[in-house]
Amino acid sequence: MFKLGLALLIVPAIALMAGYMVEQNQVEACIQAGGVWHWAAETCEESGKYPFVSFMQRNPLLVNGGMLLVVLGLFITLIGLYRPKASGPR
Repeated sequence: MFKLGLALLIVPAIALMAGYMVEQNQVEACIQAGGVWHWAAETCEESGKYPFVSFMQRNPLLVNGGMLLVVLGLFITLIGLYRPKASGPR
């Protein structure tokens, strides 16, 4: 139970950070190439002015679901820490 809790605590958070950083890398490459990033369509355009739309607004299920899994992992980890260890035969 403890290992499952740790996995749920760590993996979704790293996946969310990785998704965000991949997108930021795409935005940076677009700007370096002289383009303009279209936040809502998540594409690089040659010209225009587009309002900023946050990662949370574009991917609410991914972010909220990931954070829900992290909190669930925290509780499972705490339960695993407080549960007495099973003593096997000696």
